[in-house]
Amino acid sequence: MPAVDPRRDGQGPDLAIEVRDLAKHYGATHALDGVDLEVPQGGVVGLLGPNGAGKTTLVRVLTTLLQPTSGTARVFGLDVTREATAIREVISLTGQYAAVDELLTGRENLLMFAELLQLTPRSARRRADELLERFDLTDAAERRASTYSGGMRRRLDLASSVIVPPRLLFLDEPTTGLDPRTRNQMWDVIRELVEADTTILLTTQYLEEADQLADRIVVIDHGRIIADGTGDELKDAAGGITVEVLLGPGADIDEACGHLEAAGLDARPVRGAQVDLEVPTDAGGGLATVRQVAAALEEAGCPVRDLGLRRASLDEVFLQLTGAPADALPTDDAAPAEEVHP
Repeated sequence: MPAVDPRRDGQGPDLAIEVRDLAKHYGATHALDGVDLEVPQGGVVGLLGPNGAGKTTLVRVLTTLLQPTSGTARVFGLDVTREATAIREVISLTGQYAAVDELLTGRENLLMFAELLQLTPRSARRRADELLERFDLTDAAERRASTYSGGMRRRLDLASSVIVPPRLLFLDEPTTGLDPRTRNQMWDVIRELVEADTTILLTTQYLEEADQLADRIVVIDHGRIIADGTGDELKDAAGGITVEVLLGPGADIDEACGHLEAAGLDARPVRGAQVDLEVPTDAGGGLATVRQVAAALEEAGCPVRDLGLRRASLDEVFLQLTGAPADALPTDDAAPAEEVHP
């Protein structure tokens, strides 16, 4: 019996992705080792992890490009191993490298994909024009893609992925290598897709990107989910709030720390003229500690250039969870890319 496309009856499940005890083994290497994950429809879920953690393997399984060893994975209620064709009708994947035909112009690339998606010639031309304008490619529309910059190719690649807006879009490090201006343009497009009811699973090497875009962040390491929550929840778990003090010219950092410790505050020099103080969980909030710090330094006559509250960063979260620095994030998982099935 053919799979029922949930778009046709309007009764699709609430979950875009449902994974249970998912495993993918390559001999003794467990690329995925019992992954459980639920992704509701709507919004952006950021998938973070160091090299070889299992990110790309999980994306390949969910996009029906790789058979799991065991466990189950469903996309809008459809099984990735038994209903791959139906899943491919409702998802789209933008990989780490732009998949555009360099011999074709930007417009021709979009028209080719539109034809493959069975749009009428008139609808294809109209949609191509819309996307060229939205992705700031109109002036380059008649140029071959081989003449495009890296940022332009990434924009063209993403435009090709949304000719027919998918219900679920997988973005595998979509802004790697882009300049800040182009990256911000891509972020705007991603936000617009979410507003148009597209669910997005985003892997990224930029922790700031996950912080900006993701409603929820999932951290994977050694093939297992080790953390799952909002950015704020993960930051709170990693260390809460810190008071940062930047001392003014002429201040002695050891002397300043001594005055703060005399006032009952646990101060530690960080670098240069910066002093950090952890905010106690029972201190009544960060403002109380700020007032204590300001009063102690003012009474001691220590000049202060800047003083404020800072939450733990995602870099610190990543380091605490995985034991690896944030620059261990990028690139593919160390697993073979075979077993693509029809």
